[in-house]
Amino acid sequence: MTKIRVGVLFGGRSGEHEVSLLSAASVLKAINKDKYDVVPIGITKEGRWLTPAHAEKLLRGEAADPNPKNLRAGDPDATASAAVLAKGESVIVPPTPQSHGLFAFESAAKGGEQGIQVDVIFPVMHGTFGEDGTIQGLLELADIPYVGAGVLGSAAGMDKDVMKKLFAAAGLPIVKHVTVLRAAWQKDPKKVVKQIEGKLKYPVFVKPANLGSSVGISKAHDRKELPAAMEEAAKYDRKIVIEQGVGGKKQKARELECSVLGNDEPRASIIGEIVPGAEFYSYNAKYVDEGSQPLIPAPINKKLMKQAQEMAVLAFQAVDCSGLARVDFLMDPKSEKIYLNEINTMPGFTSISMYPKLWAASGLDYPNLIDRLVQLAFERHEDKKKNRYSKN
Repeated sequence: MTKIRVGVLFGGRSGEHEVSLLSAASVLKAINKDKYDVVPIGITKEGRWLTPAHAEKLLRGEAADPNPKNLRAGDPDATASAAVLAKGESVIVPPTPQSHGLFAFESAAKGGEQGIQVDVIFPVMHGTFGEDGTIQGLLELADIPYVGAGVLGSAAGMDKDVMKKLFAAAGLPIVKHVTVLRAAWQKDPKKVVKQIEGKLKYPVFVKPANLGSSVGISKAHDRKELPAAMEEAAKYDRKIVIEQGVGGKKQKARELECSVLGNDEPRASIIGEIVPGAEFYSYNAKYVDEGSQPLIPAPINKKLMKQAQEMAVLAFQAVDCSGLARVDFLMDPKSEKIYLNEINTMPGFTSISMYPKLWAASGLDYPNLIDRLVQLAFERHEDKKKNRYSKN
């Protein structure tokens, strides 16, 4: 039986670069080698694409290449060492941030460069430039099947402002929030503070609209802490989302999570709960400090479990997601009202991350989860082939 060649794409310019490396290493270790040939494709923090040998060095924390010029995708003088994706008789070399457009070369069969031949891409990339529709757009142009949400689902799932609008349109409960532009904050901070305080009560959570893994997120307990939180979020995005804290000043919200899997007929895992070791589930609480505790299943009754599962599927559909997503909730500890917090279209994917752990507890182990995601990628791609793009 001919093996399927899976390109595992990881790294990138996101603030979640290191998380991506951990996820990719887990996938590479767990994927069924009897069924798949795996091609690691790395992207450095500078946006340079790496061929397999250099990509493996990146995973090991070694210098990817002593000569950076050899890693500049799209450089006509260095294409032999630049990572390339192949489709049929041509290959595509993705550009660096300093170049423009896609650079196509003839395949080795026609006497040109030899591309990396892959049947499907598993983009284990989190955050900006990996989970926001940009890499998905490139793969769409290359007509290569890939795991996860498409351009629209990825972009909508990354932008917390747009995401909330879609959730609200679908009738899903969300927390009170205000969205402001970085330019507005820098122009007149006092006016923005007045706007926030006119709509929300402290404490509030201040977030960059487009980022993940809690990067750039702060909790402001009062007006004194708000400016620093706004400045921190403004480092990462032009839009800043400020949310009213669930539970008020005396109680913390319970943080629930659900994994969703599928395309047109998605299904939800059991619900889990994260008990943060810090005041909230920050980046450090997730990846650096010890003390955060996952509870699987979450200690909630069957009615709340079912409610959260139904909300997770509706959230998945609201942003036109496909493949996989982790949906996060905030529950008021007193009233037990559940609010939809956000959706992550490419959640952390190590073997001990919540997304695969929730599926493992639901009866689908990590290797078989990877297998199912690859199948869903092919199914989605086959469905797209039914589309006509011209009348002829």
